[in-house]
Order: sequence, then C-alpha cells, then structure tokens
Amino acid sequence: MGLRAFIIRRLLLTIPTLLGTCLLIFAVTQLFDPSARASLYITNPQQFSAANVEKVIQEYGLNDPAYMQFFRWFRQILSGNLGWSRTTSAPVTKALIDRFPATLEVTMFCAPLIILVSIYLGVKSAVHKDTPVDHATRTLSIIGSSLPSFWLSLILISFFFVGFHLFAPGRQSPVAQDFAYTSPHFIRYTGLMTVDGLLNGQLWITIDAVSHLVLPTIVLVIISIGGMMRIMRSSMLEALNKGYIVTARAKGLSQKEVINKHARRNALIPTVTISGLMIAGMLNGLIITETVYGIGGLGQWIVQASTNLDVAAVLGFTLFSGFLFVMANLIVDILYAYLDPRIRLG
Repeated sequence: MGLRAFIIRRLLLTIPTLLGTCLLIFAVTQLFDPSARASLYITNPQQFSAANVEKVIQEYGLNDPAYMQFFRWFRQILSGNLGWSRTTSAPVTKALIDRFPATLEVTMFCAPLIILVSIYLGVKSAVHKDTPVDHATRTLSIIGSSLPSFWLSLILISFFFVGFHLFAPGRQSPVAQDFAYTSPHFIRYTGLMTVDGLLNGQLWITIDAVSHLVLPTIVLVIISIGGMMRIMRSSMLEALNKGYIVTARAKGLSQKEVINKHARRNALIPTVTISGLMIAGMLNGLIITETVYGIGGLGQWIVQASTNLDVAAVLGFTLFSGFLFVMANLIVDILYAYLDPRIRLG
C-alpha cells in the first residue's frame, strides 16, 4: 500500500473515531439535569433566567429520548455553537478561539526544543552506554522529571524577575498589550504576538512576547525532556543490537552513518508517539504553567470554568481536547508510515 492510500484510509477511520468521541461526551452530559444542559444551547446571558432556561429546555427537547437529543446537539456542534460560557461571558467557541493562541504560542516554542533535545541526549546516552556521558544525562533527566513545575516556576520568577527584573510573568508587558489591543495600526492576524509583531513590522512587540515566553519554556523543557529522553535511549539501544546494524558495520560504514542513517531512524518510532501525545496535551492547556505565569491560555481558562461549574465551557473544552488527540494520533500514524514503510501493510 502506498503512502497516499495509507493516509486516505487513516483519514476515513478518523471519522467514526470522532463520532464515537462525540457520542461518549454526549453520554456524560446525560448525567446532568436539563437545566444544566440548557447552557449547551444558550447563545446570550439573558437566556440564563429561569423562564428563558425553561424555554430552551422545551425548544431543544431536553426531556426527549437521548437519541433525539444527540442529533440536535450534534447539529449545534456542526454549526459552531458550543453554548455560553458564564466564566468569560461569551460563547464557548469564542472563548476557545481567543485563548488558544496563547497556549499555541507556548507550545510552538517548547515542543521543538523538548523533542530535539530529548532525541539528541537519548542518542548520545545510548551510543555512550555506561560512560560518564550516559550517567550524567540519565541523572539530569531524573532530576528534571522530579521537579514540580510550580516550584521550579516560582524559583525562576524569584531569581530572574524579582532579582533582576527580567522575563516578567504574563503574556505581554502592559505597554505592548495596550498597543496590540488598542492601536488602530496593529492588526492581530493570528493572535500569536510573536508572529503578529513581525507581520505588523513591530519587532519590539515580538521581542516583548518572546521575553515573556523564556521562563515558561525553560520550565517545560526541563520537566519534559526526561521521560522522552529515556524512551529514546531505550529504543536506540534496542536498534543498535539489531542484525542490520551489525551488517552495516561489517560493510565498513562509519559510526556516524550507522547511527544517523540506520539506527536513529528506526529508534524514532516510539519517540514519535510520545511527541504527538505531548504536543496534543500541551495544546489542551498547560494548567500549572499558565496559571503561575498568568499566560491566559486554555489551561488557565478551564481551571476557572471548572471552579465555577461552567458546564458548557468544560464540555466544549472536552470536545476540543478529544479532537486534538484524535488528530494527533492521525499525524503519528502518518509519521509511522513514513519512517517505516512496513507499517503501511498493516
């Protein structure tokens, strides 16, 4: 089976997976009473009055059999209506769109560093097994994985911001935020301040946004590389003991060629899986990091929504989360097929 046919097959399999995800989430909503589920259909705050909620219940048949309710709810999703978030006093869809760029921006800076550093250290550790290099990288990975993210965040804030007034918390400085949101000359094309600053020719906005991303990036890289590095090391050690590696060395290939062209490519498959799930998890919101640094992304929002028992916001976020993980698995499957053509035959 060619790569294109494999991708098409995986795309088709994604459709029932997404439907199953929606069905499972809908089943959970049936645990709530109709007045709580009414928020999934409300489009403005005035509808939260007792009389209007009752109208919504009648209009959308929230006392009807479950299968009828599912089709009405699914039509709402397809139309982009996920209900009204009381936490943000805005539609859930708008809340997701407004806060996703902040989370995406952190992920854009963190994920590539985590993946590249983990692969590099994992390969180095495996190639130099039981040497000081191996022991040092493994020790550092254990220390990094053991550090609580909130503790490390507070330590870095105390040292850099309190001590030297560098890398302030938040997403932007007050001056940059005021300019980005009030100036008629600044257009927020993507919602990513590092990108929009460049697109508007305002380099200082980009520099300001990057300076606020430094500490969250350091924290996430330190606490995340340990697990992925150990997986890469184990996979690399297994690959180095395979018969084709022995054959490659017997043919006179250099150590660099054996490592880079043969062993590392096959050892990447488990790391690809972890990377895909890690990125999907980051895009779902970095709850602790966003809260400590006041980034204002999905993680910080969903904590507030959960605290306020904002049913529509929580379920909308759950739908978004399920969609991201299904897409992440799809991308991982495609990368599998690219790295190892034998997978396409499965």
